[in-house]
Amino acid sequence: MRFSNYIRKKTARLKLSYKPYTLYFKRPFKIAHGTRSSTPIVIVQLEYEGLLAYGEASMPPYLGESHETVIAFLKKTIGIIENLKYPFDLETILKEIDALAPNNTAAKACIDIALNDLIGKYENKPCWQLYGAKKTETPYTTYTLGIDEPEIMKQKIDEGSGYSIFKVKLNGEKDKECINTIRSITDKPIAIDVNQGWKNKEEALEMINWLKDKNVLLIEQALPKNNWDDAHWLFERSSLPLYADESIQRLSDIDKVKDCFDGINIKLMKCTGMHEAFKMIERARELKLKILMGCMSETSCAISAAAQLTPFTDYADLDGPLLIRNDLFTGITFEKGKITLNDLPGIGLFQKTLEE
Repeated sequence: MRFSNYIRKKTARLKLSYKPYTLYFKRPFKIAHGTRSSTPIVIVQLEYEGLLAYGEASMPPYLGESHETVIAFLKKTIGIIENLKYPFDLETILKEIDALAPNNTAAKACIDIALNDLIGKYENKPCWQLYGAKKTETPYTTYTLGIDEPEIMKQKIDEGSGYSIFKVKLNGEKDKECINTIRSITDKPIAIDVNQGWKNKEEALEMINWLKDKNVLLIEQALPKNNWDDAHWLFERSSLPLYADESIQRLSDIDKVKDCFDGINIKLMKCTGMHEAFKMIERARELKLKILMGCMSETSCAISAAAQLTPFTDYADLDGPLLIRNDLFTGITFEKGKITLNDLPGIGLFQKTLEE
């Protein structure tokens, strides 16, 4: 991150507060892992010299985090956060927070997001500018279609008609029926997300060969995440680009996936936030890997944070606020699906409503 010289003589202290909350989907959301109607999140607020900054932890089941684990971790961070005399050295602060406990990546991400938001507000600059991004070079977000019966799928396609790319969840059960339903309605490009749902390499290759003429942009996480031998086998034979999601979490994982995938899905909740996400982008470019910026079910807080880095990515799947019915914030917008960054300082939130 690029930022100017701060005055180090400040005597103000950060104040950390947090609030558990539950997001509810507009429709039940089914993927290969199962079906959900809600996602627990925690919203963090940092107060410093009259500035308020926000962060978010979103906890889908597979991350293994909950309201209780996130709050327990945040309590561990208070001694670090509230004793900072200089709260702008992200590298040092986040390294110390990361060392408090293993995993807890969503809990760490909410601190990272709030610190990035604070720095932007202190500098009176949007985070995309601090990271050196070009505001106009954002990609289009996908609009996700969860697994469902044909009639419901048709309704979802209609609801997402204003978006240019669909993301389609598959699980190895009625995949061809699902794709045929979509193609009976629209020829828009689609990204396929299997969430490890294809259980063997032969099944995966057969489906990829069937999909290659269906205007498919990419296949995300076709096989179980630790099945490296089969992933490499499929990578050598696939006629469509393969992206890692569950197979990659953090910066240290990138070198493991470079010989098995064409690209990676970076999510703030997996990689502990914006600071490490940016490092992952830099390393992925060095390895000539494509980049998809993804999300969990999140409010416009975490989505707006991730969006600040999308000018550096090839694709984006940041439709979290579009699929929930109780967003707490207003942030970045979408113009026919194109991510539109604003000029507000920090992560670009317009307003907050912290009452459930």
